[in-house]
Amino acid sequence: MAKYVVKRTILAIITIILISAITFFAMYAVPGGPFDSEKALSPAVQAALEERYGLNEPVPVQYFNYMRRLICELDFGVGLKTGRDVFTTIMTGMRVSAKLGLSAAAVAIVCGLVLGSVAALNRGKLIDRLIVFFSTLATSAPSFVLATLLLLVFSIQLGWVPAWTATNPNYVLPVISLAMYPMAYITRLTKTSMLDALNQDYIRTARAKGVPSYKVIFKHALRNALIPVITYVGPMIAFIITGSMVVETIFSTGGLGQEFVSAITNRDYTMIMGTTIFLAVLMVTANLITDIIYKIIAVSYTHLTLPTTPYV
Repeated sequence: MAKYVVKRTILAIITIILISAITFFAMYAVPGGPFDSEKALSPAVQAALEERYGLNEPVPVQYFNYMRRLICELDFGVGLKTGRDVFTTIMTGMRVSAKLGLSAAAVAIVCGLVLGSVAALNRGKLIDRLIVFFSTLATSAPSFVLATLLLLVFSIQLGWVPAWTATNPNYVLPVISLAMYPMAYITRLTKTSMLDALNQDYIRTARAKGVPSYKVIFKHALRNALIPVITYVGPMIAFIITGSMVVETIFSTGGLGQEFVSAITNRDYTMIMGTTIFLAVLMVTANLITDIIYKIIAVSYTHLTLPTTPYV
């Protein structure tokens, strides 16, 4: 087990380094620079700005210096366009993104488990077909398309839900937009796992021994059906938080995603690098924790021994 954890940790570190290198060199492969859009900048002023931020050095040297400051001093630098500390900006935006993402994840998990269980227990019936239809529809609609439609219909045309403002942040529509796809995926995953669990011999044995239906469903079938869902939840939460940039831009929430999109538009190299590395660490860590938990569960199940009366 320890060997597996060390191996996965090393792979996670290598992944983060590769992501940082690809992002850094890809930024410089795009024509232009962070100060090209500035008006009335003389060549002398632009050269002074590039020298101040170290942009006049070779790209590999810039990458080495940036990673050295980041690893040794935890220095994310300052924004080339804003002059603000990058790490402070990330933390400020992350508060909104985390609240938005965790709320969406909670909605997706609860609704997905309920709908998936209902569909599995009513297989072939009308309610099962309706749940499958809406889950398929939700997985096929991108979150930014759904966000645009929700904002247009419920905020602008009908006026039922107020739009997001700085003084009145309304999380309803952004949370729905972010939760729909993972909720649909968890619904289908839970249904498949529940159907597989309900067809196992130990479920038939429990029913034959007269165990109440609610105990069969919740104590045995659903508990075992949760294992595939658990392996998806960790990456899902990280994906919702890191993948909400377009939705945040549509609703103008002021979260980390909106800051990232603004940094890309303005070619703010330090902000792009800081946000990318921060999100990469978040995503890789979530996957690492999920893999370790799944390994622990797998090892535990390998050493399980069945009791003589397991369903009483």
